[in-house]
Amino acid sequence: MTLSNEQIFTTLVLPYLNHAVRMYEASYATVTDIDNAMRFGCGYPKGPLTVVDELGAATVRDRLAERYAATGDRLHQPADLLEKLADEGRTLAGEAGEGGAAAPALQHEVSRVGVVGTGTMASGIVQVFAQAGYDVVFVGRSQDKTDGVISFVDKGLGKLVAKEKIDEDAKAAALARLTPSTSREDLADVDIVVEAIAEDLAIKTELFADLDRICKPGAILATTTSSMPITKLGAATQRPASVIGMHFFNPATVMKLVEVVTTEDTAADVDETVKALCTEVGKVAVSCGDRAGFIVNCLLFPYLNDAVTLHESGVAMETIDEAIKEQAGFPMGPFQLLDVVGNDVALAIQTELQSEFGEPGFAPAPLLQQKVTDGELGRKTGKGFHDYS
Repeated sequence: MTLSNEQIFTTLVLPYLNHAVRMYEASYATVTDIDNAMRFGCGYPKGPLTVVDELGAATVRDRLAERYAATGDRLHQPADLLEKLADEGRTLAGEAGEGGAAAPALQHEVSRVGVVGTGTMASGIVQVFAQAGYDVVFVGRSQDKTDGVISFVDKGLGKLVAKEKIDEDAKAAALARLTPSTSREDLADVDIVVEAIAEDLAIKTELFADLDRICKPGAILATTTSSMPITKLGAATQRPASVIGMHFFNPATVMKLVEVVTTEDTAADVDETVKALCTEVGKVAVSCGDRAGFIVNCLLFPYLNDAVTLHESGVAMETIDEAIKEQAGFPMGPFQLLDVVGNDVALAIQTELQSEFGEPGFAPAPLLQQKVTDGELGRKTGKGFHDYS
């Protein structure tokens, strides 16, 4: 099948824009937070709602209506808000209630941070807080694991020294703020704990129940999960008002975005404190509720899945990748990105989104499933949609 670059853009990017409009329409997140999430979480030059305004709501609506007529997929049916914007000549940037809010401020004192985990994400979070001036207690299963975190941070700070972004004194001061431990009990006096362990609900639930026992009253319990229901983690504690999502993006030392995810039980002062803390450590916080995918994954992975489906119809991967980079200005084409993220991760998230929203159009593409079955997960296995051997 031969499609023009513009047709590929319409096929893949227009449903993504529609989904973003629906997300805002449902009051799940603000225009600013949706746009910031995709800019800082994916490196996109513009957020989806800005793109809608630039293309024009009427243009986006009409192109989507054509796709809906051809596919019958509800995900291609123009959002009701698109219809209103087009009919009334309004823009998303002009929607009321977006401006004038005061910057978030710390409502709880935070000077000592706890991190549970010793993987790449946990190590990056440890560095972020230590570099920003916070004392950090981090807990791993063994001294070898905690030694690995110190090595990670030392190496990361060393690169910043080499680039003259910090000096040797700043590096030494950050390293001096680290307190490794193999016992959760050493988290008793921290002001906030950030959990970054395996994406396994049973393991996380056990951890949160234990943190509830150990941590002082008023301590905030945060999770970096990208897929687990935070409400269930809060329910494992006697302090659900103090439980919140703090979803850093990998690598945490580089990526600016943190999705701050509140449950129905999360206290407003906890939410505001975590958002202010993100600013303190040089991150961009966006707010959303506790549902599958949050903002970024909910918008990103259906688009990636659609790209696989388009390839299954006969359009070459290279053609799709180049068209998206040219037409949308995205830093990577969908197949390049899938191989970086991992096809197993993409399949797990897409499966979760279909389960949460019940949309037939969210069903994982058969080729994506086959790649995972064959162990072709992307760069980490040497082969995915491309061969890296």
